[in-house]
Amino acid sequence: MPVITIEAAKLTMEQKRSLAKELTASASKIMNVSEQALYVFIKENETENIGVAGQLIADRG
Repeated sequence: MPVITIEAAKLTMEQKRSLAKELTASASKIMNVSEQALYVFIKENETENIGVAGQLIADRG
């Protein structure tokens, strides 16, 4: 059971669908495993919980 985990800021449902579909297809091809064997977990984070270059994304305005 291969698992792909991705963390990001809030995503739309369409973005989540695209990520799940494309990550699954790519990993299946690269790893030579069935797409049905792959799990994709998408973890969303509020921008107030993500810092880049010493600054919260929520503060970048």
